[in-house]
Amino acid sequence: MNKSIIKNRFAMESLLFNGSACFYVIVSYSMGIYGLFSQSIALNILFAIILAHGMIIAAYLVHECGHNLVFRKMQHNTYLGKYLIWVCGASYGTYEDIRYKHFRHHIDNDDVVWFDYEGFFRKYPTVLKITQFLEWLYIPAHELIMHFIMAFTSFIIPERRNQRVRNISVLILRGSLFIFLLIYYPRVAFFYILSYLIMMTVLRFMDSIQHDYSYNLTLFSKEKSPRKGNSDWEQEHTFSNPISIKFPFLNWLTLNFGYHNAHHADMMIPWYKLPQKHRQLFGDNSINHVPFFAQLKIFHKQRVNRIIDNHQEDSPMGYDYLMAARKADVSGGNAASFLTSF
Repeated sequence: MNKSIIKNRFAMESLLFNGSACFYVIVSYSMGIYGLFSQSIALNILFAIILAHGMIIAAYLVHECGHNLVFRKMQHNTYLGKYLIWVCGASYGTYEDIRYKHFRHHIDNDDVVWFDYEGFFRKYPTVLKITQFLEWLYIPAHELIMHFIMAFTSFIIPERRNQRVRNISVLILRGSLFIFLLIYYPRVAFFYILSYLIMMTVLRFMDSIQHDYSYNLTLFSKEKSPRKGNSDWEQEHTFSNPISIKFPFLNWLTLNFGYHNAHHADMMIPWYKLPQKHRQLFGDNSINHVPFFAQLKIFHKQRVNRIIDNHQEDSPMGYDYLMAARKADVSGGNAASFLTSF
C-alpha cells in the first residue's frame, strides 16, 4: 500500500479517535469543575464522577502520547502529554520522566522503580498499619504515598534535584489554587479530592494484575535486565484484564488499556486497534484474559494483603498466574501507575 495512503489513514483515524478522546477530556474536565460549584449535592456527586473520568481518559492519553501514538511527530505528542499531566494531577514531575520510566518497563520487561515501598513500610510499621486501615476503607492510601513523593519529587529523589525550580513552581501554583478552594469553597475542594481518589483507584485497578513480577530498584542504574528483549517471557508474564469481551465498547472507558497482552506485543499499536490485535493473538473465544468479576473479587479480597509481600516464592507465575487470577486466587499489586515516574 502506498505510504501516503497509510499516512493519511493514520491521520484520519487518529483525528477521529484521539480527537474525540481529547475533546471528551476538555468537556468532562470543564463540566466537572463547573458542576462542583453547584449547590446540589446530587449534582456535585454526578459531576465529581464526570471529572474523575475526564482525568482517567487524560491519564491514558498521556500513555498514548508516551508511545507517540496520537500524532506522527514525537514533538507534538510531547506537547500534548505535557498539557495532559496537568489535567490528571501528575505535573509535579516531568512528562519526560514519566515516559522514560514507562519505556524502561517495556524494554527491560521489568517493573523498574526507584522507591522501595516494601522496605519503607518495614522501616515504618506505624505507617504500614495506617495504610492498611485506610485501604480496608477503600481509600487508596498506598497511591497517596506515591503521589506525595511525586509532589515533592525534587526534594525526595536525589537524581531529581535539578528539577526544584519547576517542582516549587508547580507546588505554589496548584497548592495556592487548592488552598483557595479549601478556604472559600470547601465543598468543591472535597469533591475534587473525591474525583482524584476515583481516578487513582481506577488506574491502579487496571494496573494491579497485568504482570506477575515484583519491582526492581534499577531506575537510575545501568544494570542490564536479564529479561531485556525476551518477548516470549514478556507475553507469558503479561495478562489482559478488559472490562468486557462480549461488549467491547465498554473498554473505551479506559481506552482499551485492559488489552495488555496486545499492547505489549506491539507497543506502537494505538488504543483503538488493540481489540483487533487481541483477537489476532488469542482468537474470539480465548480464555487468555481475566474476567471482570474476578478482577473485582481480587480487588475487594486483597485490598489490604497486596500492599506488602504480594510476591512470594510459591506465588503462581505465567500461565499458572493467569489461571489463578481467573479464579480470583491472586493478590495483585499496587503502586504500578505509569503516572508515578519513580
